[in-house]
Formats: sequence, structure tokens, C-alpha cells
Amino acid sequence: MTTRVPPKEITGLYGAVVKRFAGRMFGRVPESLGVMWHHLPALKASMGYGQKLQKWHECDEGLKSFAHMAVASYIGCTWCLDFNYFQANNLGLDMDKAREVPRWRESTVFSPLERDAMAYAEAMTQTPVAVTDEMAAGLLEQLGAPGFLELTAVIGFANLTTRSNVALGIESEGFAAACGLRPLSLPSAELVEAPRQARGTSR
Repeated sequence: MTTRVPPKEITGLYGAVVKRFAGRMFGRVPESLGVMWHHLPALKASMGYGQKLQKWHECDEGLKSFAHMAVASYIGCTWCLDFNYFQANNLGLDMDKAREVPRWRESTVFSPLERDAMAYAEAMTQTPVAVTDEMAAGLLEQLGAPGFLELTAVIGFANLTTRSNVALGIESEGFAAACGLRPLSLPSAELVEAPRQARGTSR
């Protein structure tokens, strides 16, 4: 991985705590932490909010995880896609479903609610935002106001992290592969091109 900001050595008391935590979670210190170490307030803010999100329980964990992965797949953030696939395994989620998120539109493993959540995640991620009244009303009815707001906040945070990682050149560090997880499924070529056209790019 060649990041647009070179990683910095992680030092100090807080650095020791972060490295110990990362070692327990990933088995090593991610290179992306070294990138963010240049601006500790930004790193702490992102990590702090991410930890707070994990304590919320108004919305199903699988639904939130798949929605975050759908954003990562849509944006093209391999780091977030790999990390959330890895984390889905740690949380005991349905890994057959987690593996299929990149091709959720053509996959048959997801429930109608899961499909609605991932469609909402993509609609929130488009520019301009493409959420419709019908889409929001359907999720509000199924999840209730607290669950719908929690899902929305998770998708918003996913947009922050995925877009930041792509901009900084932060890519997958192979967490899922290191755990022996099967490679993520890939969508068919025509379904790869559709989101790109929606983003207005020919990448």
C-alpha cells in the first residue's frame, strides 16, 4: 500500500495503548494508523465516534454491518470493505451474507429488509443524495424511528471513513485473508459499471 501521506512512527504513552489495542484486534498495527498519527485529534475523533456507534443497539448489527460494507463497495474503499468483513466474523454475523455484500443486487441470500437497507446506503452515498420518501418511509416502518436514525448515522459515518480512506490512498491490509476468510464475492461487470456511472466517473 502506498498512501498519499507517509505513515508516521507511533510513539508515546497513547501510542503504546493504541498499538496494544491494535495488536489484540488485528494481530499487528495497521499502516493506516501511522498515516492518521500525523493528526491525533482527527484520529481520536474518528476512533471515538466509531466506538460509540458500536454501543448503539436500536438497529440490528447485521443490518448496520451490511449497510457499511455496501457503502465501502460503492465508494471503492477496500480498507473498510475488508475491515467490516473481518469484523462481521468477530461479531458472529452470517458470513455467507457478509461475503455477498459487494454483489448484493444480484445475490439471493439477503432478506427484503437487508436489501432495503443496502439500497438506502447506496442512495445516501450518491451525489446528489438519491433517498426517496418511499425508501425512507419503508425503513421507518420496519425499523421504527430509533432504528432508522441509527442506521442513517452508521451510513453517514461509513461515508466519512470510506471517502477519507480513498482520498488518502489507504487500501485493504488483508485482515480477512489473515483470518482465513474466503475472498469477498464480486459483482458482474455490468453491475460494477452502473455505480460508476452514477458517480459520474469512468474509473
